[in-house]
Amino acid sequence: MINKNLKARGITDERVLRTMGTIPRHLFLEEGLQDQAYSDNPLPIGSRQTISQPYIVGLMTESLELRGTEKILEIGTGCGYQTAILAELAEMVFSIERIASLAFRAQRTLDSFHYHNILIRVGDGTYGWSEEAPFDAIIVTAGAPEIPETLKKQLAVGGRLIIPVGSRSSQTLLRITRLSEEPDDIKTEDVCGCRFVDLIGEHGWKD
Repeated sequence: MINKNLKARGITDERVLRTMGTIPRHLFLEEGLQDQAYSDNPLPIGSRQTISQPYIVGLMTESLELRGTEKILEIGTGCGYQTAILAELAEMVFSIERIASLAFRAQRTLDSFHYHNILIRVGDGTYGWSEEAPFDAIIVTAGAPEIPETLKKQLAVGGRLIIPVGSRSSQTLLRITRLSEEPDDIKTEDVCGCRFVDLIGEHGWKD
């Protein structure tokens, strides 16, 4: 997976490569799908949600440019695989999942790895986690019609937000860097084209 799906496609961050080469991706999937865990494909995790393909996980994580001291907000815990990667690469991870059954299953899986720097909340991730803001990095693992203002406001100056934005069928993965105390003073970069499940919520798509 590391050589074929990440290095060969341009992922170069050694910390990201080492972490993704260590965390057993198959343990975040149902038993019947574990033999597909290391192929470069998204896979179902229940409730019409998916675990992203390894390349996209690597690309989004690398785009955050983590150094190990960050406080991160993750929107869309899913099965917890991305959460585990972030927990290895940063100081603290706050993760929000709107589907309770997924959040509880992810919590059990992550607990089995004895992480002590992850907090998971069930709720509408488009509101963010205001009482813990600002965040050095925010990662959104679902496609939004636009960048939620709530998340821009919760991003620290110099912080990075990675989010898929576009229609429900096709998005562009964006990296937003906040340049000053003004939430609209941002730099926006296109990372790649992509397709994610919908970001459902008050500041996303309506269910």
